[in-house]
Amino acid sequence: MKTEHVTRHGKQWNAREAKYLQNNWGHLSMDAICKHLGRTKNAIMVKVNKLGLPPFLESAEYITMHQLILALGLSGDGYKLTSWVQNRGFPVHNQRRGDAVIRVVYLDEFWDWAEKNRSFIDFSKMEPLALGEEPEWVAQQRRIDYKSFAIQRKDPWTPEEDSRLKFYLKQYKYGYAELSELLQRSDGAIQRRCQDLGLKERPVKANRGAESVWTNEHFEKLANGIRNGDSYTIIAKAVNRSEKAVRGKVYTVYLTENLDKVRAMIGSGKFGDGAPIPTVRQGRTLSRTSRGIKEDMSRLVTVLRYRMNELGYEPYWQRHMCLNWDDIKGCTAGCTDCDSCTEFRRIRPQYCVRCGGTFYERTENKICESCRKARKKQAQRKWAALHGKR
Repeated sequence: MKTEHVTRHGKQWNAREAKYLQNNWGHLSMDAICKHLGRTKNAIMVKVNKLGLPPFLESAEYITMHQLILALGLSGDGYKLTSWVQNRGFPVHNQRRGDAVIRVVYLDEFWDWAEKNRSFIDFSKMEPLALGEEPEWVAQQRRIDYKSFAIQRKDPWTPEEDSRLKFYLKQYKYGYAELSELLQRSDGAIQRRCQDLGLKERPVKANRGAESVWTNEHFEKLANGIRNGDSYTIIAKAVNRSEKAVRGKVYTVYLTENLDKVRAMIGSGKFGDGAPIPTVRQGRTLSRTSRGIKEDMSRLVTVLRYRMNELGYEPYWQRHMCLNWDDIKGCTAGCTDCDSCTEFRRIRPQYCVRCGGTFYERTENKICESCRKARKKQAQRKWAALHGKR
């Protein structure tokens, strides 16, 4: 008895088989298509040519991710899989060309993603119509990026520029905005170069007088620049502030410096609309909320101490040595006082595997508190060394 997938030499193709081949060409492996249709690879390729199916790399609907990266004037695929795909949701698909698996990008999905991440991509490096027909907003964004690239230099620093930077810093009268104008570099590039060269001098701080106050006009220009897709450099010039000051203002309100995320949050509203509520940890570091957070934490401590006194266990020092004690709930064994307690369980000593010292804690740990803090600091120093932050 013949099986369903027996190879059929010389058999005519029906409409159902042809439609299956058209729908799955480039999506399934050749072996999977052959097995489903019960035909040889040669028969499949003959039918592909008769149907006029395009070669994989000539499809007008999608291109390979490598081709897209080259079209954007970039190089290298490895880091893009993390920075683009994982961190920013870049729409990449895996498709087959014979037995090979190739990463492809559908152009309509790419343009939707690019519009939401326009501040992340430098369209000035991309030739017009390199990917065929472009959305209307691309031409405007390309002009903005051309302007930003003309203001900011991104090539390696030269010895002559390093000498100029050192000279300007020793004058002790130039801030980040002035140095950015003189050197045609961004504030971040100047800050990093000072660190790389090990310079002790730093740009002077911005004026904190009346001129440093942000007005409604400044906030309006800031919001319009974000909606327009302008870079921090262009926005800083529009509001007559340093790029560092603009970044700080944006982060203080929206808890991120990513202009694409801020654009999505602000929408068509004013600057400050759609801002997220900071967490307690974030609020402690923000100037606008740190004072209120600290006051709330002080009130919480007062309430907790009042709760401890209200429980009536304050005179009994034994509770600090008992496993049944909880600072919020009180005695978990249900005893009303420690003098008549019959459920007392002494905290057992534990031994640190790192330093060998003895410590007392209610929860079981292999490492004492001081060693845990030391290991955390060690991990932070290691991370900083690996990522060039030292």
